[in-house]
Amino acid sequence: MQRKTLSFLLANSLAGVFVALLIIFVLSALLSPYFLTSYNISVIARSLAFVGLVTVGQSMLLILGELDLSLGVIGGLCGVVAGILMMSFGINPWIAIFLSLALGAGLGFFNGIMVTQLGLHSLVLTIGTAGIYGGINLVLTKGVAITNIPKEIQFLGRGDVLGVPVPFVVMIVVLAIAAFVTLKTPLGRYIYAIGNNAAAAAMLGIKVNRVRVLVFTAAGTLAALAGLLMVARLGTAQPSIGATWVLPPIAASVIGGVATTGGVGTPVGAILGAAIIAIIENIIVLFGVSPYWQGVVSGVIVVLAISFDAISRRYMRREM
Repeated sequence: MQRKTLSFLLANSLAGVFVALLIIFVLSALLSPYFLTSYNISVIARSLAFVGLVTVGQSMLLILGELDLSLGVIGGLCGVVAGILMMSFGINPWIAIFLSLALGAGLGFFNGIMVTQLGLHSLVLTIGTAGIYGGINLVLTKGVAITNIPKEIQFLGRGDVLGVPVPFVVMIVVLAIAAFVTLKTPLGRYIYAIGNNAAAAAMLGIKVNRVRVLVFTAAGTLAALAGLLMVARLGTAQPSIGATWVLPPIAASVIGGVATTGGVGTPVGAILGAAIIAIIENIIVLFGVSPYWQGVVSGVIVVLAISFDAISRRYMRREM
């Protein structure tokens, strides 16, 4: 019985990560009397939303067999550009948001074009573009935050819909769309096929490079959306926005069953992984542990998740 249960959890990563999330949630509720308060749950949901949007894009790239380390920087740069357009040029906030989303799509598109047309490795390329985008961010702001963001858009980051934070609602809508695309459309099948074997996918007539560019573009757009929601949340366009959105989305995706080698996993699993990380970080705060330990915890989680991924695959091959 125990062997069958273990085999089921290893073979069904989504079920396994859901069980892990449930266990961590229950343990957190038992460890701290403040965990289940409506305020704390709202804090977790809101913080999860920003990283979650980047995680959706990163998980789709990982399924494709790619990786973009510049997504966090794209989010920060697009948030800063929106602030500049609104405060320095007097552009309508909603138009500024649209233009910044277009910028995020353009930056993601650029990453995709560089990867496909020059044959560059996405990991190496996006390390470089992260430096470029981050440098532009500092050039534009000189390291100083852009303040007095119009209150008419702050609802996007601070507001609630029936008690649910708006950013969390946005993330759920985006997740639903991403899950539908990856699981129910030809594009989703192409993404999995390319992630499993790009050469075989090309032989079947799939426009491999076109799909790669499209997913990079979508990931850049979602990163920009996360950055804009954070600007609305803070009421300022901070140059540091997105600086911590590099490791957690990768960790969340791996925890959620997305293979680092491509072709396996779902955005839903990645968000469940992001929820696990968000709860653990929240417990760290509730216990008064230094926030500097969050980076250590994230790193440990990544190592454990990758190790578990490798062990589970080895186990399943042995079972087959």
